[in-house]
Amino acid sequence: MIRFQQVSLMRGIKPLLDNVDVTLNPGDKIGLIGANGAGKSSLFGLLRGELHADQGEIDFPSKWRMAYVAQETPALDRPALEYAIDGDVTLRRLEDELAFLESEPESAANGTLIGELYSALADADAYTVRSRGEQLLTGLGFTLEQMQQPVASFSGGWRMRLNLAQALMCPSDLLLLDEPTNHLDLDAIIWLEDWLKRYPGTLIIISHDRDFLDGVVNVIVHIDERKLKRYSGNYSSFERQRAAQMILAQGALEKQTRQRAHLESFINRFKAQASKARQAQSRMKALAKMEELAPLRAAAEFSFEFREPLNAPNPLLVMEHVNAGYRIESETDHSVTEKTIVSGINFSLQIGQRIGLLGVNGAGKSTLIKTIAGELKPLTGDSQFGKGLAIGYFAQHQVEMLRHEESPLWHLGRIAPNVREQELRNFLGSFNFNGQMVTSKIAPFSGGEKARLALALIVWQRPNLLLLDEPTNHLDLETREALTMALAQFEGTLVVVSHDRHLLRATTDQFIIVADGKLQPFDGDLDDYRDWLFKTKLAAKTTGSGTALPAVSAKSASVVASIAAPGTSASGTDKREQKRLEAEDRQKLAARKKPIESKIKKLEEQIAKRNAQKAVVDARLADPEMYDSANKKELKTLLADQAYYAKELEQLEAEWLEQQEALEQACA
Repeated sequence: MIRFQQVSLMRGIKPLLDNVDVTLNPGDKIGLIGANGAGKSSLFGLLRGELHADQGEIDFPSKWRMAYVAQETPALDRPALEYAIDGDVTLRRLEDELAFLESEPESAANGTLIGELYSALADADAYTVRSRGEQLLTGLGFTLEQMQQPVASFSGGWRMRLNLAQALMCPSDLLLLDEPTNHLDLDAIIWLEDWLKRYPGTLIIISHDRDFLDGVVNVIVHIDERKLKRYSGNYSSFERQRAAQMILAQGALEKQTRQRAHLESFINRFKAQASKARQAQSRMKALAKMEELAPLRAAAEFSFEFREPLNAPNPLLVMEHVNAGYRIESETDHSVTEKTIVSGINFSLQIGQRIGLLGVNGAGKSTLIKTIAGELKPLTGDSQFGKGLAIGYFAQHQVEMLRHEESPLWHLGRIAPNVREQELRNFLGSFNFNGQMVTSKIAPFSGGEKARLALALIVWQRPNLLLLDEPTNHLDLETREALTMALAQFEGTLVVVSHDRHLLRATTDQFIIVADGKLQPFDGDLDDYRDWLFKTKLAAKTTGSGTALPAVSAKSASVVASIAAPGTSASGTDKREQKRLEAEDRQKLAARKKPIESKIKKLEEQIAKRNAQKAVVDARLADPEMYDSANKKELKTLLADQAYYAKELEQLEAEWLEQQEALEQACA
């Protein structure tokens, strides 16, 4: 087990940990969370021995093998697969020793030692190491061809994947992962989540991806107020437990405040009376001994919303026979060549569509979004934009394009030159740019703060079409949740690329896969996509065979619709017969709809009833007196009822959504 005993840590003049005690059990899969700057990475430094505690001790078994992701990747000529296998240091050492002994002239005399090395290599699974390495790299998005390319040929993000592969190749008892999903696409994240679920050792992960944490961890350690607090369960469970603690802490604080007021009142009234002096002294001692309770501090909540679009053309845009890609000019003769990334795009965007783009990095998702945004002109075909279309486009380069020597106020003033400064300040304040921060240079801002400023600039412009390419990069859990809530309430049209499944689930209702240079609709949710990945794409890659895209249903075919030629009305049909057929169709539709509508009505009545019951419980729990010790039993019952009603409502609402979908299919 890992045991922190009275551990304190300072970085410079900033205290990060103060007399913390926590125990982590072997085999735990732990999510380490806390505000930016709380000390998560420093805690990893303590475990790796790179930092030393100012006081206290950290104990874990000395025989434990530790693995973690290196932050630097040398520009080596070594093939990617060999670099990944290098993570198994013991195996590489045994191979080197064997090669050395076999190269010696007297190798025959070393027969016994060579035999022992072969046995040790067998124990280290040396004979399956290449296939294991290939499976790891395949899961992380590398093709068999890329595995033979030198490390130096890969970009920074892909080199970080290679470092992650090294850490996973290393046999370990303790695995430390610091934001492992930052450089991964959704396919690789889904694969990594599955791999980590099967990891037999102790795992500690720092991550801002709540769905990833929910899928992997069974313990949360929260760094807050320089303490480590251990919670059983995944991230969602932590949120529920934390909320309940805050309710109880607030009740205890209010009770103590009343007790203090009562004691102080008695002391002030009777301390001068001789007959009451002893009682007053007794109450003064009780007041002095009373432990000062502080309210359980929640992270400062951050929220924002997109303003209502000024207009909404329909369709917003139409793309016909478009090939999307890049025009590359030769440096020698200035000739221009075209590189097509996505071809044969027949695509339209209607009011209110909420589309998530799926596919591996490099498949063309960003190219498609840039073409829709007008940043790239179509190589062939035609794009028509609706009158009044206002695009809000967010990509990683939006953050890079911010002027680091200028302030948030300057950036907003540049796009709103005729607006009063106070109004601009108020708007920026709603994005947590307050006080001197409004007029400070953004150069020292964190990546998350810069991303928040880029979002604020988009919100100000009141777009009716949002194009978001990995908007959660650099954002902490709190800001991700604020963005998710804002997008869920956005009244315009949305197209988003993201590896954050929580955001995708909450904000989109249609998915398109970009793969093999084509757009293909996906009829299903993210759980279906995960199942499809493991049944087809990842399984096929591992064996080197081809991959088929999922079948297209009639429902999903409407998502990516070819721009059809105008239809021709049926001719030669007797009008009376046509009316009879239409009446029969209406009767059949009514018959299909009736049982579904009946279920929906019943569910709505049950939801209303449960909401009323929950409201009574919520109101009772909001009463400060409920947290008096005399009401402890009732409080426990009320909290249980609240949890029951919340779960019941969640199930009823899910059933209601299923019936609504069934009704839509019946009407199709």
